[in-house]
Amino acid sequence: MENSLQTTATQNDSVIDPARRMREQRAELADIVRRHCPHDGAQETAIPGLSVFRGSTTCTTSCGIASSIFAMMAQGAKRIQVGDDCYDYDAGHYLVSSVELPVFSQLTRASVLEPYLGFGLRLDPVKLGELCARLPKNILPSEVDRGIGVAAQTVEIQEAALRLARLLDTPADIPVLAPLAEQELLYRLLTGALGSRLHQAASHGSHSHRIVRTISLLQMRLAETISIDEMAALANMSKSSLHHHFKALTGMTPLQYQKQLRLQEARRIMLTHNQDAASAAHRVGYESPSQFSREYRRMFGTPPASDVAQLRGTAPAAV
Repeated sequence: MENSLQTTATQNDSVIDPARRMREQRAELADIVRRHCPHDGAQETAIPGLSVFRGSTTCTTSCGIASSIFAMMAQGAKRIQVGDDCYDYDAGHYLVSSVELPVFSQLTRASVLEPYLGFGLRLDPVKLGELCARLPKNILPSEVDRGIGVAAQTVEIQEAALRLARLLDTPADIPVLAPLAEQELLYRLLTGALGSRLHQAASHGSHSHRIVRTISLLQMRLAETISIDEMAALANMSKSSLHHHFKALTGMTPLQYQKQLRLQEARRIMLTHNQDAASAAHRVGYESPSQFSREYRRMFGTPPASDVAQLRGTAPAAV
């Protein structure tokens, strides 16, 4: 009887103390991530679109194209840079990106004893669109929100994420229960502080949705010169409107966005295909190797050959 009363008291304490409840949830999520990602890096899981992350150093800055994603962490802290803007978040916050963006990222709190432990779910625009259609119709903001944002974590979002993560320990349940847990999480995100970003990107005809189409064009035809007139026609906007809404969503102009895509793709080509800078530059649409080298150094801090050598560990890091 005494044990039963103690258990009830503990449960009641958790109910009336949201902060304690969230700490307990984070501790459980941290344990799940540790077991399913025992080494530094990213690990895809058996749940489609779900990855877990671990990092034990703050020394490295990485770059890449961030997909449309929901990200949170159980431990540590991270900084994401998009254009000139920085987004810092930790275990008390979550991040949502509604559009693919070229980003720089760095762990800002991580160590061997207390590694960064994270969780990321790629956001499926079809699933978001279907769920948006089932939600009560609200008047959405007429202006485009930035496609990436950070907000304070909530019990509801963290609990839904934890329910999804728990399925990693019962893989037989994943085919049936993972879609239900994912739908709950998407619902919590859509009705949360950053929900308007997801609504806008998933809503056909919205400014954000039309800019997403333009971004897809830039990605598919990376090495081509695409005129602002063609992009504006695809988005069904004037050139000035396209420029305004594109920058509002991505933090960059279309030209800046394309430049970052090209430079990151060239870096990937040099690293994975062992090509020299001139060949990589040509493959991503640069006609002038010297211009490519200047812009590459401006973005990554060192010339192409030195940067790739450092990434491969064959040269000392630049001072």
